[in-house]
Amino acid sequence: MSITLDNKITEAEFNSITSHEDLLEILKHKNIDSSSVISKFNYELEKRLLQIELVKLQQWVKKNNKRVAIIFEGRDAAGKGGNIRRFTEHLNPRSMRLVALNKPTDVERGQWYFTRYIQHLPNPGELVFFDRSWYNRAVVEPVMGFCTQHQYEQFMVQLPEFEHMLYEDGVVIIKFWLSITKEEQLNRFNAREDNPLKRWKFSPVDKKGQEYWDEYTKYKELMFSKTHTSFSPWIIVKTNNKETARLECMRYVLSLFDYDKKDDSEVSLFPDPNVIMRYFRSLHKYD
Repeated sequence: MSITLDNKITEAEFNSITSHEDLLEILKHKNIDSSSVISKFNYELEKRLLQIELVKLQQWVKKNNKRVAIIFEGRDAAGKGGNIRRFTEHLNPRSMRLVALNKPTDVERGQWYFTRYIQHLPNPGELVFFDRSWYNRAVVEPVMGFCTQHQYEQFMVQLPEFEHMLYEDGVVIIKFWLSITKEEQLNRFNAREDNPLKRWKFSPVDKKGQEYWDEYTKYKELMFSKTHTSFSPWIIVKTNNKETARLECMRYVLSLFDYDKKDDSEVSLFPDPNVIMRYFRSLHKYD
């Protein structure tokens, strides 16, 4: 491969690129900053290796009839959907489900609050990902006036016992709170409005996220104080850097299980404590 000394990549040079190494060599010879390219390459490589481990984990869960529920909560635009997509990208859909419920029907509003979620809990041998969960009633509903004060208070009393019963019955619940700064949330809101492929993500409730920022903060802190337990802890993830957050969430889940061939992993399975941590250790939060 011949490389000209001009700092622009020619068409011939572009067509000659067959690997990451080829591209980096061209950038080096032309004195073009390649740090962002290297960062992207490293992210894609690490993501692939972690996804291989997730496939191994899923096979182990199915083989041993484990029931695993992974909950993603957080402010709007914190990256819940993006995280779940990277988790599930290469998993077998026959033993994995995504749960992202619409607002409750009239019938569901008349039921015990947890009823609509119980039917979506994992079956033996299954991984279930919740894009929001029963925790809607802990933060979003009281902030937006979607429930009464009595309904909220009753929910908060019942919730720890509900999760304790699931724990005693063998359901593994992993609860992520994706933490984002107010400034970064606004940036992502603006990006969604400007992108016709993402505009559907921007709902009237989202628009209130900035206006009601302090109210959300109050209710999420109340939620943590009542529902961060030894059997069902909250895991806080700093998500201003979306790619780093995705990798660390995968790493954390993998670190919890002693699945088959885990020792053969070619990637670190130790989560970065500066990015992801239990609630009581997260003294410096984004939000």
